[in-house]
Amino acid sequence: MYLKHLKDCREFIAGDGSTLRELLHPEKTELQIHYSLAHAKVPPGKMTKPHKLKSCEVYYIITGQGMMHIDEKAFEVGSECAVHIPPNSTQYIENTGNSDLIFLCIVDPPWRIEDEEIFDH
Repeated sequence: MYLKHLKDCREFIAGDGSTLRELLHPEKTELQIHYSLAHAKVPPGKMTKPHKLKSCEVYYIITGQGMMHIDEKAFEVGSECAVHIPPNSTQYIENTGNSDLIFLCIVDPPWRIEDEEIFDH
């Protein structure tokens, strides 16, 4: 069994500009997992920088509302929805609400800095 509390995870600004706390990563735990899990936050009126990952990613929106952009498509997202982001897709999310947009990021295979490309707006 493994238990980790969000409050015990170091908060940092990710390359895309979101505030992240990494909950699970196979290189930082003894768990035999093939994905990483992070908690992300984007303040009202802000958006992440466009970026792409070599890995597949899923966002699960916990609270807030926003506009998800994947390649040329854009659609509204809100609490209790999941978004699948295919590998090598240009993506970003913008917070269109009045409170923090909070979501989980599941990356498979696990996130690695060398697998991410950040673009300027």
